[in-house]
Amino acid sequence: MSGAYPVLHSGSLGPKGLVRSTRTQKPSARTFRGTPASVPEARRFVAELLAGCPARETLMTCVSELCANAIAHTASGNGGVFTVEVDRPRDGVARVAVTDDGGASVPAAGALDLMAEGGRGLAMVAACTTRWGFADAYPGRTVWAEACWPVGVPSPAQTAGFPKTPGPTGGFPKTPGPTGGFPKSSRRPRPIPPPDWPPGPAA
Repeated sequence: MSGAYPVLHSGSLGPKGLVRSTRTQKPSARTFRGTPASVPEARRFVAELLAGCPARETLMTCVSELCANAIAHTASGNGGVFTVEVDRPRDGVARVAVTDDGGASVPAAGALDLMAEGGRGLAMVAACTTRWGFADAYPGRTVWAEACWPVGVPSPAQTAGFPKTPGPTGGFPKTPGPTGGFPKSSRRPRPIPPPDWPPGPAA
């Protein structure tokens, strides 16, 4: 599930295959106590806001890891708090972010070792999302993850100005006439006689 997902033309997945819009008007945020018991609460918060979103399960898993990191590695776990934010800025994109109370270490994704007892959090987040990052949020830091999925867009033929209905003979007109319009009749024009036609009386 890593990397960006493709953009699909409308109708390419059929009427039931297109993903419905999941855009919200503004981000939603909630603050939690910096204790392990708050992690499942944060998951439920994200699950409710991303209902119907194709990336819902992925981002729920990511927010669990980000919250656990905030509790274990920042001042949020020493009697502090952390804030979870959910944003769907446009169709096909959803983002979760966790802001902590600050710590000495900088978030870094190491190698994804499934046999290790710890240290897999950010590596897993990096592997299963489109992108992730962090930013200073004095006195703490915000770590975010973003996921994308395919959405329906108009096909080139729908935006190129082609006729939507066939012509009277069942096909589309092929060539414009000499005046810029299409011929009204397929009858062959009458030949033009030479200037001296008809001939005059014999001399």
